[in-house]
Amino acid sequence: MATKSNFDRGNDDGERSTDPVRSIINIVRKNRYSVWFLVSALATVLIFNSMSGNPAVQTVDYSKFKQMISEGQIATVQIGSDYYIGTARPGNAVSAGSTNGSPTTQNQSDIRYRTVAVNDPGFIPLLDKSKVHYFAVSSKMNPIFAFLLNWIVPFALMMLVWRFVSRKMGNAGAGLLAFGKNRAQVVAEGDTGVRFTDVAGCDEAKSELEEVVDFLKRPERYTAIGGKIPKGVLLVGVPGTGKTLLARAVAGEAEVPFFKMSGADFVEMFVGVGASRVRDLFRQAREKSPCIIFIDELDAIGKRRVTGMASNDEREQTLNQLLVELDGFDSRTGVIILAATNRPEILDPALLRPGRFDRHVTVDKPDVEGREAILRIHTAGLTMDPSVDLRNIARSTPGMSGADLANLANEAALLAVRANRESVLPEDFEEAVEKLIAGLRKKKRLLDPLERRRVAIHESGHALVAHFTPGADPVHKISIIPRGIGALGFTMQLPQEERYLMTQNELLAQIDVLLGGRAAERVATGEVSTGAADDLSRATDIVRRMLTEFGMSGKFPNVYLPAGRPGSAMSGEIGSMYREYSESTQQYVDEETARIIAERFERVSAILETKRVELDEITDKLLVEEVIGAQDFVAIVGRNSRPTVERAG
Repeated sequence: MATKSNFDRGNDDGERSTDPVRSIINIVRKNRYSVWFLVSALATVLIFNSMSGNPAVQTVDYSKFKQMISEGQIATVQIGSDYYIGTARPGNAVSAGSTNGSPTTQNQSDIRYRTVAVNDPGFIPLLDKSKVHYFAVSSKMNPIFAFLLNWIVPFALMMLVWRFVSRKMGNAGAGLLAFGKNRAQVVAEGDTGVRFTDVAGCDEAKSELEEVVDFLKRPERYTAIGGKIPKGVLLVGVPGTGKTLLARAVAGEAEVPFFKMSGADFVEMFVGVGASRVRDLFRQAREKSPCIIFIDELDAIGKRRVTGMASNDEREQTLNQLLVELDGFDSRTGVIILAATNRPEILDPALLRPGRFDRHVTVDKPDVEGREAILRIHTAGLTMDPSVDLRNIARSTPGMSGADLANLANEAALLAVRANRESVLPEDFEEAVEKLIAGLRKKKRLLDPLERRRVAIHESGHALVAHFTPGADPVHKISIIPRGIGALGFTMQLPQEERYLMTQNELLAQIDVLLGGRAAERVATGEVSTGAADDLSRATDIVRRMLTEFGMSGKFPNVYLPAGRPGSAMSGEIGSMYREYSESTQQYVDEETARIIAERFERVSAILETKRVELDEITDKLLVEEVIGAQDFVAIVGRNSRPTVERAG
């Protein structure tokens, strides 16, 4: 039994062929869509045609050419518009000058000489006198070149432009007329690869979407009593919370086709293209019903319509067509519209009214229980050490979304591989958490000893103030290892419980902790540095929000003072911000912000003055070990010295 080599794979019939004609046909068939192959083949033919069958031609000066005619060395002359070409007489030894002036002697009767045509009235009489046969030729182009320039080149250019425009305006393989077709990614029934068991941390959202799945599976239950499923379901949540994953899970559970398209795919530079794609999308969905249409980033086409210079005709036409399709859409056809956005406040009200996107499902960031469930899903395929406690990891990641937790599990696995370990250890997860929160560790960033000590003092101040301030979160770790962009150290605090509301004292405690670093620098060294710039920005922002948003000011208690909003086109303030309160109120906010910051800074400085011994001890320990854990920190400051605050229940 013979074994085929790689050279036999060019034949379509799978059999070895030695016929050269068949080989050429196979090559042409394989490259039938390549414009460059056609151009290369024509160029090869032209080069071969120009090199074959042409006698040798030497270029001589015009004076030398006339001398050869006078001496009887030239038998015939071809007169062209650009050149004169003469043919030597047969049987003569011809001596002609080359291009560099050196003579050459040849006994060839087919050699020809060429010179540039000159407007010389005595040239024709010279030919008659020397009895030279002469004739004129027209300047007609070579027919092959003429065919190439007149037919092949324009056709090739047109094909290239056609292909380029097709890719820009529609499906690359559908041609120029397909720019109005939709670009939805169609997933076959049950092929999304996602089920509700693969989604965690958003149980309320899943329960809302279970009705959609049940309708797609058993629509007769709802139509029998006259019930109607919502036409559209809008998933609202911050990025990374799993809105797209939920939509794929709905399609996977219902086992129906899934049309996935981004809002930006509808909008093009040509007016009317987006509306055409919306019509085509809904037409295909009706043909494949029951199915699910998922529009990601709905705000790209669903922004609130405005009048004036800032309007976009193409986007508004696309939105109008989407509204028309939703109005004329019968939910009994078995097509469900899912959409996702993280900016619901900018959507047009016409999209959100009942009859279009009837149901709004909020996908929040997971709580500690949800984070633990998400971690169990993303660590199911990891080889972990038995000492890994996912509950503790979930507690150390407040505010992280599902995408952040998936990245956390992957980073921990990569760190374990980098350390040549066969399983993931708790320290891998801890390092991954620090990497995501504070940034990548800068191992080669060397600090001056004085700067390094100042960083240690700064972080020690944060930790001490956090420990001795009622309402502040307990300290989990202190580090002076440089991380990220400009982060020379960090102090990590872990909340003891999930918080959704904060009291005024807890907000002030956050301000105190932020000011603790700069206060420690002043207490220990007598001066401050630029290292507290981010702390000051965050502390000032908290104070301003207390005064303007939370109604915690002395002069305007329980009053909401909006910080500002973009200027309108009617007021001529496009791109600017304007307040909805007076200048005197703004002056009060500025002065009260400065007063509160100064007051809290003096309070924090007083705490650190009384804890100067602990401040120096923690600083010295950080300079030696670079990282201090919660147990070592508590051993220095005293376990029973932390004040407690009873939270209002």
